[in-house]
Formats: sequence, C-alpha cells, structure tokens
Amino acid sequence: MQMFFKLNRTVLRKTLVLLLLLPSVVWAAAVPGQKAPPFSAVDARGNTHKLADYAGQWLVIEWFNKDCPYVKKHYASGNMQSLQKKYTEQKVNWLTVISSAKGKQGYLEPAQAIAVAEDHNLGASVPLLLDIHGVMGRAYGAKTTPHMFIVNPQGEVVYAGAIDDNDSANPAVIASSYNYVSAALDASLKGLAVPKASSRAYGCSVKY
Repeated sequence: MQMFFKLNRTVLRKTLVLLLLLPSVVWAAAVPGQKAPPFSAVDARGNTHKLADYAGQWLVIEWFNKDCPYVKKHYASGNMQSLQKKYTEQKVNWLTVISSAKGKQGYLEPAQAIAVAEDHNLGASVPLLLDIHGVMGRAYGAKTTPHMFIVNPQGEVVYAGAIDDNDSANPAVIASSYNYVSAALDASLKGLAVPKASSRAYGCSVKY
C-alpha cells in the first residue's frame, strides 16, 4: 500500500511539472526584435509554405476568420485587400492564416477556403494557409482575427499586433484610424525605424 501511494505521488509530481511547462511549450510568441518562429503550413491549394521560403524577403502574416465582424470590417470595406495589393506590388510577401479548429467558427475545408479566397479577392499573391491544428497560430501567439505580424528579410519580427488603433467593428472608422501595419511597412521599406513595433491586437479570439 505504501509503495502504491509513493508511486502515485511520483506520478502526480511529474504530471504537475508537465502541466506547468505545457503553456510555455504550446504558446510561444512572435516578439518584435527577435527571430520569427519557424513554421510549415499548407495553403488551400495544397502548397506548403515555410518561413525559410521567405528568407531575405519581407513577409506579412495575417490571421483570418471569415465570420469575425472585425475581419469583415477590413475586408467588406476593401481595406485589407488594398494593403495586400499595395505591398505585394512592392515585393512584400503576404500570408493569410486560418487557425480555426475543425468544428469551430471560421474552419474551412480546402475547397471552401478557395471559394472564400476568391470571394474576398485574395489573389495568388496572398495564399490562404489552413492551420487547422493551430501549430502556427500558437507559435506566433496569434490571439485575435485579425492579428498582424511583419517579418523583415533577416527573419526578425519588426511588428506584432493590431492592424490599426481603432478597435471598433464599424468600417466607418477606418479612414480616421492610424494603420500600424502600413506605418511599419512604409518606414521599414525606406530603411527607417518602425514607429510602433507592437500593439494590443483586437478582434475575435482565434478559435483553436
């Protein structure tokens, strides 16, 4: 009996240690000034994308959920597509990521994702990645849709946070909002310091 309880205490201690360590393992973060977390994810058309593929290039990563009113704010208004077009034309890569788990809001099968990409005017220059197990989302610490990250050619995160400074879901506020992503890219592409490297992301929670 004593041996049984001793073994149980040992198992309990090990379990508690694992539970304490798990959040730090599962939830990482893309932190400005540090190297971007590596990733490998497949897009809606079956193509694999890895961080290493974008070495020496600028990269924007955007978290997406078609049913989120904050995502709708920026897509129905054309704001997000305008940013994508402006910067992909300047050789900036742009990845849009869905980390919704199967059965949860925003989850899409590949064929559905292709239809959504077409409906939202996401061209071939803006792949829609399907991160159904949330591995990429957790590695970057993506908490909301949208949640934005900018990675420089050296593989370092130069911006992480909200798309702009107005957390209203009303698209009418876009014109008077300060766009953090645009400001960061405009400065970075000119070799200048990013005005604001991080901000509190707003939107719907990512449905892991």
